[in-house]
Amino acid sequence: MRVLFAGTPAVAVPSLDRIVAAGHEVVGVLTRPDAPFGRKRVLTPSPVAARAAELGLPTVKASRIGSEVTEQLAAWEPDVAAIVAYGGLVPPAALDVPRHGWVNLHFSLLPAWRGAAPLQHSVIHGDDVVGASTFRLEEGLDTGPVYGTLAVTPGPEATSGELLDELAVSGAELLVQTLGGIAEGRLEPLPQSGPATLAPKLTLEDGRLDWAQPAVALHRRARGVTPEPGAWTLLDGQRLKLAPPRLRPDVEGLAPGRLAWDGTSVLVGTGTHALELVRLQPAGKKMMAAADWARGAGDVEGKVLG
Repeated sequence: MRVLFAGTPAVAVPSLDRIVAAGHEVVGVLTRPDAPFGRKRVLTPSPVAARAAELGLPTVKASRIGSEVTEQLAAWEPDVAAIVAYGGLVPPAALDVPRHGWVNLHFSLLPAWRGAAPLQHSVIHGDDVVGASTFRLEEGLDTGPVYGTLAVTPGPEATSGELLDELAVSGAELLVQTLGGIAEGRLEPLPQSGPATLAPKLTLEDGRLDWAQPAVALHRRARGVTPEPGAWTLLDGQRLKLAPPRLRPDVEGLAPGRLAWDGTSVLVGTGTHALELVRLQPAGKKMMAAADWARGAGDVEGKVLG
């Protein structure tokens, strides 16, 4: 088929590559505009834009799909549009451009976790199974009928970033299978069924750890917000970034937020048992082993995180 591809971040690149490899004709790529990157804030193309340039594909960069962009998409005469984390709404006029509509690869088992941060919310809420779905895009927020799904059982220490990298690859295969089924006229989407949950974009505040919460809940939250927006806490009024901590059910009786240092491990109290800090990043410094930080700080014992 003639495929319009829409996507922006690195997790969308495997889908673009897989569609090309499957023999579909990618007639054009829609992605977000170049954005500042790094300390020097240099304007940088999105990962999808960079890959499209390597493949020699015509590209439109737009933060919103207005009438001019819609006209450009229509000029490509796509049979179908494949969209993976584009980062913007597709208005009704654009939805009508491809004769087979828009097929969205979404990183949840719909109708669970409709929205911008599905995997993050899955991990934070301790879902036993995570996954991806392909569905036909419509005006509602991830409400369209589903073509296919795949499920993964996350490991006990898996972060949302690690799961997203895994599902970006397996989801690309699901997307290509969906496009193939549509091209052959053997695949029709089915309405979503079951209770819906929402997964709004996470803010910096979502990464702050409340040490009064149970250790398991804090462990899930830290893994869910890694790598973005990242887990953090306050120490002496300064923000302390944290890699996901380790569960320490063998240590009890430590007050929520209070640090303990035995020369080997940095422990922090929670609403239940302790957590062990593994890696952390003090303000203005690089990420480091928690034990190295404690040895350098010298006065860790008894301090309270907040």
